[in-house]
Amino acid sequence: MIDPQMQLPPDYASIEMQTGQSVEKETALPRITVVTPSLNQGRYIENAIRSVLEQGYPNLEYIIRDAGSTDESIEVIKRYRRQISHVIIEPDDGPADAINKAFAIATGDILAWLNADDLYLPGTLRAIADAFMAEPQADLIYGEGWYIDEVGERIEPCRFVRRKFERRYLVNKDPILQPAAFWRRSLWVRVGDLDTSLRWVFDWEWFIRAHEVGQFRYLPRNLACYRVQPKALTRTGGLSRQLEHGRITRRYGAWWYPNHIVQQTRRLDAFGQRLIGNGRQVPAALLSFPFSIPRLAAEWLLHGMYMR
Repeated sequence: MIDPQMQLPPDYASIEMQTGQSVEKETALPRITVVTPSLNQGRYIENAIRSVLEQGYPNLEYIIRDAGSTDESIEVIKRYRRQISHVIIEPDDGPADAINKAFAIATGDILAWLNADDLYLPGTLRAIADAFMAEPQADLIYGEGWYIDEVGERIEPCRFVRRKFERRYLVNKDPILQPAAFWRRSLWVRVGDLDTSLRWVFDWEWFIRAHEVGQFRYLPRNLACYRVQPKALTRTGGLSRQLEHGRITRRYGAWWYPNHIVQQTRRLDAFGQRLIGNGRQVPAALLSFPFSIPRLAAEWLLHGMYMR
C-alpha cells in the first residue's frame, strides 16, 4: 500500500465537474507519457504504479517495460493491466535501453520515467502540465523531492537539487532529481536517446546534453520520492560507479575539473590497496597510506564540488 502520509487527492475530472468547469479543459491538457522500467522490483512496483495511476490525470499514457522479472512483479503488473497503456515484457540491455525503447513508441507531448522503486507525490502530473502551459519556452521542468526508506517513510528532502546552476556545476555534480524531471518530446528528439553504454549515470549524462540545447526551469514544489534501498543503482557500483562519474565529467568538461580529479585519486587509492594488500594489518595500512594521500587531499580541497 502507498504510505498513508501520501494520501492522493480526489480525481481531477470529478473536481472539474463539481465546480461547473468544462470537461473539455481537462482533455486539452498536454498528453504526458510516463515510462517505468522494471526488473525484480516486486516489493516496490505496486506503489510506483499506483502513484502514477492515482494522479487522476486525464491525458496520461503509461508504459511499463519489464525485462523478465522472476519475482512477483509480473503478477502485480497484471492486476493493473487495464489501466496501463502498454505493458511490454521482454529482455533488454538494462534500464537505459528499456527507457529508450519505451519512448520510441510514446505519443506524449511531455515525457518522463519513474523507476519501479520510486514514487510520484499527489498532484505531480497536473502541476507539471500547468507549468509547461504557463512557460511555453521551457523544454525541461524539474522540481524537488524526498528520500524515502524501504517501507516508504520519509527520510529527508533531496537537498542536492539546485534552483539555479551553471554548466560547469552540472558537469561536476547532478543538481536534478531524476523522477522529478519532465521534458517536452521535442527536446528528446533534439538530444537523442540515453547512452546505453553507461550503467549508473545515464540520466545525468542525458541532462548534460539536454542542457546544451534546451531551456531548463525549476518548479518550487515536491514532485517525487526517491527510494533509498540496497539494490538501487545509485547505491551500487562502488569504484566503478565513481569512475563512470569521472569519465562523464571529463567528456563534457576537462581532466582538471573537480569531479574527474577526485575520481582519479580514488582510482589511485584503490590501486594502492590492491597492490599492498587489504590494509587490515597495520604494516599494510601504513604501506598503502601514500596512495591514499592524493584522495584525502582532493576530497578535502574540493569538498562539495564532486559526485560522491
